[in-house]
Amino acid sequence: MIVSPERIPVAGPSITDREPELAAEAARTAWYQDHYVFNARFERMLADYIGVAHAVSVPHCTAALHLALAALGIGPGDEVIVPNVTWIASVAPVVYVGAEPVLVDILPDTWCIDPDAVEAAIGPRTKAIIGVDLYGSMCDWDRLQKIADRYGLHLVEDAAEALGSSTRGRKAGAFGRVSAFSFHGSKTIATGEGGMLATGDSSLFDRVLFLRDHGRQPKDRFFQNSEIAFKYRMSAVQAALGVAQMERIDALIAHKRAIFDWYKSRLSGLRNVSLNAEPAGVLNSYWMVTVVPDPSLGLDKLALMAELDKRNIDSRPFFSRLSDLPAFADRPTATRFTTPHERGAPISRCGVNLPSGYNMTEEKVDIVASALVEILGERAPVG
Repeated sequence: MIVSPERIPVAGPSITDREPELAAEAARTAWYQDHYVFNARFERMLADYIGVAHAVSVPHCTAALHLALAALGIGPGDEVIVPNVTWIASVAPVVYVGAEPVLVDILPDTWCIDPDAVEAAIGPRTKAIIGVDLYGSMCDWDRLQKIADRYGLHLVEDAAEALGSSTRGRKAGAFGRVSAFSFHGSKTIATGEGGMLATGDSSLFDRVLFLRDHGRQPKDRFFQNSEIAFKYRMSAVQAALGVAQMERIDALIAHKRAIFDWYKSRLSGLRNVSLNAEPAGVLNSYWMVTVVPDPSLGLDKLALMAELDKRNIDSRPFFSRLSDLPAFADRPTATRFTTPHERGAPISRCGVNLPSGYNMTEEKVDIVASALVEILGERAPVG
């Protein structure tokens, strides 16, 4: 049995001397009139990178989605269509604002929300669609935008996992009225925790700034709150880490793509096993390299993860269908369009995220890939 001589983690950031250098500078200098210097710099770098006018730094992506929905006026009595297979943070903010999420199926290749399923779920209470660029893949944003325009709906992009991905020359985060990013320690760029809201809509941007700071206007010095709102700010030290990461964003994306290519070349002979998709016109930043064995092989994600664990290799399960979670057991409105036989079910049941951190080398990929061939070889012969 192949066993890694050292534990191979599933994810992790790339930290150079530059990150602590800027973090220390922020800790020393980002006070008084300069308290927002690093935040403004990070926001401008990200907005320019994805090609939108505005970006707002926040504590995490969940906060960005919460602010986005609140600023769009989504609230009690409204419904928001969301993918059934994603991390719950993509959907929880819908509940935060008092609206109801409506779960629909994903596409079998990109693992992103199915536009046909979206259109079939639209009703009189539908106010918005949230598309999630899952694992660095890209939604069919052209179709989603046409649907949103046809029915007068807001379109929100959850690009938490897709910084650096693009489709038809437009980068993830540039779609819909507003988008959201994550800078969790496992993400493509990391600030420990942290997130960003991005938009090309100046009026929406102004509303977000107002809601982000307890319902008061930017630069208000007299604490005149006209609404009860939120406290969603990123610290200067986190922003400084983000600046350092954004300074080498192209190299980080290139590393992620190289990791995927190493896996692809070593696993291409496995039958009945699929990896992340990259359709024509799409550039996938491959946040996490993901393997999906066909259900016919008789190996679900927990069994595969257990086999990898025996070999000193960490992994993560493909996100569960939200409709299968206890959190949605008492939400029949949310789950009314889901079925046990939808296309996302076998993907969610069998998929596993492989080690994809920036510490990955070709040698480590060799170990993980060889372990997979060993585990799946009898079930999915190499050929």
